[in-house]
Amino acid sequence: IGESSVGKSSIILRFASNEFQENKEPTVGAAFVTQKCRLEDKIIKFEIWDTAGQERFHSLAQMYYRNAHVAVVVYDVTNMDSFNRAKSWIKELNNQANPNIIIALLGNKIDLSRRQVSTEIAKNYALEFGLLFYEISARKDHGIREAFTKIGTNSLFANLILKREKINIFLNLF
Repeated sequence: IGESSVGKSSIILRFASNEFQENKEPTVGAAFVTQKCRLEDKIIKFEIWDTAGQERFHSLAQMYYRNAHVAVVVYDVTNMDSFNRAKSWIKELNNQANPNIIIALLGNKIDLSRRQVSTEIAKNYALEFGLLFYEISARKDHGIREAFTKIGTNSLFANLILKREKINIFLNLF
């Protein structure tokens, strides 16, 4: 999730196909991508919805994140407005998404020199709200695989805890 032109589709393309396209056309509506990733002795299958960032598609995003296990919110480190909008997306996720959702905040385009959002500001925000945080570059393939590996690891761990809690709840009924 994120505003238009922050690089959501480029991140997904880099993660799924190890490719990058300059001047990629904006996503219309949403696109669906799957990607398998090995995490130690397990294989995790990412089912990724790439949602359009344009304001006119904002209301559609709820359909895709409502039952999601993980939400990835992307901003452009060279655009403070995109970071402020990312905060709005995170607030919306906290209010409307699955209460156990894992939220990752990704700062994209770290290869560009016109940075407006410092690492410190974004990292402190992520810590305050319990978010996973990574700075990446889809263009230079910096940090993409590492970010998704950590996201997958956190998702697997959270899923194990939830299953254990369900078992404990079931056992406590008797």
